[in-house]
Amino acid sequence: MSLKAIAKELGISVTTVSRALNGYDDVSEETRVRVTAEAQRREYRPNTFARRLKMGKIDAVGLVFPIHSAPLNNAIFFDMVGEISHELGRHEIDLLLIADDELADRHSYMRIVQGRRIDALIVTHTLDNDPRLSQLLSSGFPFLALGRSNLSKPYAWFDFDNQSGAYCATRHLIAQGHKRIAFLGENNNQAFITQRRNGYLQALHEAELAETWLRCLPATRRDGFQETIALLNLPAPPTAIVTDCNSLGDGAAMALSQQGRLTGNNRVSLVVYDGLPHDSIIDSPVGAVIQSTRQGVGRQIASMVQRLIAGDDLASLQVLWQPEFIPDDTP
Repeated sequence: MSLKAIAKELGISVTTVSRALNGYDDVSEETRVRVTAEAQRREYRPNTFARRLKMGKIDAVGLVFPIHSAPLNNAIFFDMVGEISHELGRHEIDLLLIADDELADRHSYMRIVQGRRIDALIVTHTLDNDPRLSQLLSSGFPFLALGRSNLSKPYAWFDFDNQSGAYCATRHLIAQGHKRIAFLGENNNQAFITQRRNGYLQALHEAELAETWLRCLPATRRDGFQETIALLNLPAPPTAIVTDCNSLGDGAAMALSQQGRLTGNNRVSLVVYDGLPHDSIIDSPVGAVIQSTRQGVGRQIASMVQRLIAGDDLASLQVLWQPEFIPDDTP
């Protein structure tokens, strides 16, 4: 069904019908109501592709995630992506997921960028020196980085103060009297991982404590479980453990529970970044570093992407949120 048929039925011009359906304020409310009613009666659907071409917008955003760290296995990341997609969808913007090798010389998403098949990119799991962001910055294509990187020019980013979160958790354990504090962290160089590790190390160095119990390993429950068992078997085992993700934290919690060290007089204090997963079999309380709600993060990122597409100043699109440390209440 075309605009011409609606215009003929109502005795007005095709231009007036088009402007009424697209919300222009130079059309009277009476005319807008008549046009909308007739379009609904005829089950009219606008030619979205033609409208996008006319406005110079695709109404689509790409989200680039790394293939190596398999973030889609992480429920927290997947929940965040779902919220971003939901919020953008409310504004009729589609979210496209793009798997990419963040260390490759050539990136698959650049074909989409160069073909202008999206309006902007969201780049996740950034590196301290991220070649993807440098390439996008040079190309002039709008992007929002989820994490900060060392770039030569201003760019849009959203991040949590990961170093502060790990620092506060470790300082809390030190204040409780712990001197042998282990840290189980992911073994890659993504920026948020190094920031969390640095927060732990900063707190240890300020208290002049050893970093003997620092471990870097794959972010799986199995590795968290096995490494915790190995730590407990040391001649001088840690009395507290901090993990930089909840998969390692869940594995550590299961190991401590199995060894009877999660509760009781001989317990090992445990702090888990993002808290234990919702499907964890462990119901004992542990300390947690919480980074807002997935809904809150999704709304924030979606809002920033829309402002980025609208051409807002990049300096106004740099947002750092503070995480919250929630201590374990066990005496």
